[in-house]
This record gives sequence, C-alpha cells and structure tokens, in this order.
Amino acid sequence: MAASTMPYTLTMPTTINMNKVNAALDLNFNNKKKTTTTTTTRVGLTTFLVKAASQSHNGVPATKLGLTNAECEAAIVAGNVPDAPPPPPKPAAPAGTPVVPSLPLTRRPRRNRSSPVLRASFQETTISPANFVYPLFIHEGEEDTPIGAMPGCYRLGWRHGLVDVVAQARDVGVNSIVLFPKVPDGLKTPTGDEAYNDDGLVPRTIRLLKDKYPDLVIYTDVALDPYSSDGHDGIVREDGVIMNDETVHQLCKQAVSQARAGADVVSPSDMMDGRVGAIRAALDAEGFQNVAIMSYTAKYASSFYGPFREALDSNPRFGDKKTYQMNPANYREALIEAREDEAEGADILLVSGEYSMIKVSGSQNIIDEERVMMESLMCLRRAGADIILTYFALQAAKCLCGEKR
Repeated sequence: MAASTMPYTLTMPTTINMNKVNAALDLNFNNKKKTTTTTTTRVGLTTFLVKAASQSHNGVPATKLGLTNAECEAAIVAGNVPDAPPPPPKPAAPAGTPVVPSLPLTRRPRRNRSSPVLRASFQETTISPANFVYPLFIHEGEEDTPIGAMPGCYRLGWRHGLVDVVAQARDVGVNSIVLFPKVPDGLKTPTGDEAYNDDGLVPRTIRLLKDKYPDLVIYTDVALDPYSSDGHDGIVREDGVIMNDETVHQLCKQAVSQARAGADVVSPSDMMDGRVGAIRAALDAEGFQNVAIMSYTAKYASSFYGPFREALDSNPRFGDKKTYQMNPANYREALIEAREDEAEGADILLVSGEYSMIKVSGSQNIIDEERVMMESLMCLRRAGADIILTYFALQAAKCLCGEKR
C-alpha cells in the first residue's frame, strides 16, 4: 500500500524505541517478504523509520508487532495506515432487472429488518418461560390417563405424575401452574358441595405441591361444573335457569377453601354476575388479602371448549351455557365484563387461545407445529398479555431453552 513520506512533528512525553519498531515491522507474514515503504517521522528529539507491512486478509489474523499504543498512533499520524480488507462488492441483480431511479424515500422500515441481528435488536415483544402458566389436569388415580381430544395432555395422578410434570416444568423456567380436577361422579351433586371440601382433590393437591415446592405459584379454577351433577357452572333451578346469587355463595366458599390450602391465585371461570367482588370480600374476611383473583372475564359460549370439557368430564347434562357465557359475536359486552371485574377487584383478567387444532395439524404435517405454536404465543404477548395460560407451556419453554421437543 502507498504511504505518505511527509515529516510530521509530534511532541510526546516518552521516547519511542527505534530498534523495537524496525524489528517488529521487519517481520515476515507466512514466511513471505513484505513490501515496505518508509517515512521519516520526528518525535521529540528522536527520529525513527516506520515500515508499514502489507498483509493478506484471507481470514488469517494479523500478526501482532509488539508496538506500544503510542508507536501505533505515530505510524497512523505519519500516514502509514495498516492494510485492511477492501469494501465488499455490491451484489449484482439478476439479468433482466430493470434499471430505475431510487424512490425518494426518507424512511425505509426494511432497513431495520435487514439482518437477524438488527431484527433481534428491534424486536418489540419477547416471550419467556416466566410468562407461562401451565394448566394441569388431575384425578384421584395413580396412573396418568391420556386425554384423547388434547394430544400431549393427561389426567395426572395427583401424588405421582403431577409432581413429576411440575418438576419438569420448573427445570425449564415454568414455575406457575393452574389445577383442573376430574372429580369422581359419586361426589357430584346439584349444588356442587364437593367444591369447598377442605380434604377434596384440589386442596390436597395444593398442600402436597406447596410442601414440596414452596415457591411454586398455584392458580386454581373456581367454578362448579367439575363438581355439578348437571355439568353446569352454577346451581340449576328445576326450570333450567342457572341461579346466579346462590351460585356465587358457593363459589366464595370454594375460593376460601382453596386459599386456606395455600393457593396463590383463585380464578373464577363461571361467568356469574358479581362473583369477583363477592370472592374478594370473602377472601379478605378470612384473612387472605394477599391471595389474588384472576377473573376469566370474557368467557364465550364457544364450541372450542369441547376438548377441555372432555378432560374434566364436565359437559352439561342438558342445554348449553349461553345464559351465562357470552355470545361469541359480541366485543362491547366483553369490555363491559372486563370493566366490571376490574372494578370489583380482579388482579388479572383472562382470555383464551388455541391448542388442540395446532397439535392435530402439526401431527399431520399440515403446519410446522413448533413454529405455529411459538407464533401463536407471541401473538398473545403482542396483543398485550402479561401471562399466558397454555397447554404448550412445557413444550414452548423447552423450545425457548434450546431443547428439542
């Protein structure tokens, strides 16, 4: 490379070792003789010769010359710039590409998407295992029973399989779960009294998990349908009407029983009017001011609940749930429900996502299950969700941690 030979006067508090500079710059690179240019440089009272060695840049790191920072800077000031790779060539367009003037754009958003590093730098929404709450189905048996309509999900034995799955989830950063019980038919009644039995399946399970994992955050479902012989979320009058206030009375007893067992968050999913405020008052009256309420605030009378009801064996014995769950066509009504729940003291508001259709489509190679799973979860975060109750929690957390599914 060419270098300037114009003298440059530089005052420095130290004297540069001329022999050291010459010896260093006379080194060969890969046993090849380098071409050098010389320049006379004045530093204080010392004159020395700087030899700039040109080196190849085929991926081999440059040899260190043993110069001090001051000596390197002096060489640059004198115009002896070290060799470096040339600018990258401009990629060629394919043959036939029209030659057009650049559009007069002051802003091109694609610039911030031009490489993986830039895309990661400007990503607005992130997701981590800490955002997941893992729904787990439990039953009184010792064996884990697969749920046909929900591939990958099981009714877990509360003393064995459940503990193992919780341990797996914690290993990948999921430390929040929500429990859904499959109650024996012999314990179901029209008024769902088993829901607030302190020695029932859910309270026992909470106590077991809290004993083993004290820092585990446990959410519970507050609703009568798993305990109702009618399969509804409330007490059914003889004319088929779901009784609101009487049901709320039962729900308050259920929530207090769960809090007494050690639940961190109780989650009414029944859609009775006024239940959040009543549950808050009941919890506070029993000294559970620190137990939070997650309200299933906009629960639609949706056909998508079919797999879930199979898991709980809680399909209505007659009729449907349209008099208390919402019309899927309504969004203003959902906002009304959300405002009411917030005003009554809900700490968290809950909405729904999808699982079974993704699993089935993935098993038939219609979609890339892992990619669609992560995209659907990211979309919920993008929409504003802080936490996500998802049956994908364990699988997604393993993906985020770099494990293969």
